[in-house]
Amino acid sequence: MVTNTQMQSPRIIAFARGDVNGDRIPDNIYITGVPQSDAAIIRQMTLVIQDGATGYLYRMPLKENMGYDPSLFLGDFTGDGVDDIFITIQSGGSGATTFDYIYSFISNMPRLLFDSDLYNSQYQYEVTYQDQYKVEVISYFNKIKYLIDLSLRDQEYLNEIYDANGKLKMPISGWVDPISGLFPIDFTGNGVYELYAFQKIAGRYHADGLGYIQNTLKWNGQQFALEDQTLAIYGSPL
Repeated sequence: MVTNTQMQSPRIIAFARGDVNGDRIPDNIYITGVPQSDAAIIRQMTLVIQDGATGYLYRMPLKENMGYDPSLFLGDFTGDGVDDIFITIQSGGSGATTFDYIYSFISNMPRLLFDSDLYNSQYQYEVTYQDQYKVEVISYFNKIKYLIDLSLRDQEYLNEIYDANGKLKMPISGWVDPISGLFPIDFTGNGVYELYAFQKIAGRYHADGLGYIQNTLKWNGQQFALEDQTLAIYGSPL
């Protein structure tokens, strides 16, 4: 039996134009894929680079090649003066996480500079509710600890978790999502982009958001290294 997916040919899903191989001739960069007829999901996504000088097509299947709304951004992340290729794919999961990749293509040789799967495996966290309306967040990668104050949350929420003396009724652990937003930002205005990564902190359940871990990553010649980390919290009504 031939399925609709098998019958469909890949289409161009995203497009960008710029010099990515360093010869100063603009190249055409595409993401192709097979949209599903019954949903917005796209399968078999592939990075395609057309050399602007020769017209030759280079094809690289993406590791996570199924998702939603893929986007392309061209910018210099390494400081070599040549655009790199930044790809973001929406996973469609409940946490709104993304699959993110950055490729260098100097001299038509692909090099993977950033892989969100590797990032997520390296940046591990622990989220633990404590007595007296506190939540401790530990970032193991850089050995940093944060405390979130829950005392301004509504009383109904607090009563579910704490007794009248501010003691936990039972142990509670939360978690930190994988990347749910990765943005290229030139913080210093020198034409070289850093990465700004957002990871949601969840409490008892995913909709119980406690804030975001925000990591700034900068290329150090070998990899994207942690430049700065902050924890952003939600405010409460006056």
